[in-house]
Amino acid sequence: MAYVVAENCIRCKYTDCVEVCPVDCFREGENFLVIDPDECIDCTLCVAECPANAIFAEDDVPADQVHFIKLNAELAKLWKPIVEKKDAPADADEWLHVKDKLHLLKR
Repeated sequence: MAYVVAENCIRCKYTDCVEVCPVDCFREGENFLVIDPDECIDCTLCVAECPANAIFAEDDVPADQVHFIKLNAELAKLWKPIVEKKDAPADADEWLHVKDKLHLLKR
């Protein structure tokens, strides 16, 4: 079972999770991160590091966000790995508690 990045990451894109990943399974888009399910080893280290509380075990993804399981797998094939922490966008904190952000995701 892989871990999944869900909606809270959109437009926040904190990268604290990337820094602790032992297998470099994160992939980076313009305003979102995903986890490559083929690389994830289910270590759980990223979950506690995510300031946006956007990372879930596949079985624990909220019911209204299960489509992010497929989205992570799809985008992981297209986006490049991110292996080092970067500064979050300047307005990340403003987007942290905004709901229904899927339409803002830049592919």
